Amino acid sequence: MKRKLPPASTPRPRRSPALQPPSKLLLAMEGRAMLEWASFALAWPLLRNAPRGDGHPVLVLPGMCAGDNSTIPLRRFLTHLGYDAQPWGQGLNFGPRDHVIRGMVDQVRKLEREHGKKVSLVGWSLGGAMAHALALRMPQRIRQVITLGSPLSGHPKGTNVGKLFHLVSGFHADDERLHALINGEPQVPTTSIMSKTDGIVNWRMSLARESNISENIEVSATHMGMGANPAVLWAIADRLAQAEGAWKPFERSKGLRELLFRDPHAFRFADLIAP
Repeated sequence: MKRKLPPASTPRPRRSPALQPPSKLLLAMEGRAMLEWASFALAWPLLRNAPRGDGHPVLVLPGMCAGDNSTIPLRRFLTHLGYDAQPWGQGLNFGPRDHVIRGMVDQVRKLEREHGKKVSLVGWSLGGAMAHALALRMPQRIRQVITLGSPLSGHPKGTNVGKLFHLVSGFHADDERLHALINGEPQVPTTSIMSKTDGIVNWRMSLARESNISENIEVSATHMGMGANPAVLWAIADRLAQAEGAWKPFERSKGLRELLFRDPHAFRFADLIAP
């Protein structure tokens, strides 16, 4: 049974040149994610000093086949910083099914009504693509979007999980409805955090369309470890701490930031092993 997806208010279909999935070497290097999860606890004394927030609601969306348990470290971190960090509450993420879309819309409306403030969305992998699609359809309720290694554009075969996505969601990766769902210029401040050593999603697919309200930040991370990577968490905190209506691009030139946060358009060694 085909599922219907709500059209964007201003759909702008686009198909990027064909991309290859990350190499087998990068896929094997995903084992480094265990180190990133372990580093979360080690880096906690430093993370406690990250920029604090104003208490506005933040809805955190997990990656494909993952649920709210996978985002516990991230949500605890955001709660420590003063946000009302909420799980998405939809079970495992099996893609943009009708009841999931309705659930996300209802939850954003509920959080906005309870707090009297717009809602920020933080989405990991597939969750980030869904957050981006949600912001295209209800920008008046969304404060900003932050995605982690999310397939925001590109060729449908640019990931190593295309077959799995079809199996769990019922959608083929090249379904035109999916491309219509995520294509469009960001309507709210948007930050894509991506890694050229991502072993699941071709990093070029994670590039947001850059504009005066959108940006890309490159970090050294695995796909499976982004949600616990200390550098990623610091960048999320920095972005969320900005006052509503006063969004500015991420500043890379401060202190150690030049080493931790990079311009993805600048060539470096990682480009030699990334497709």
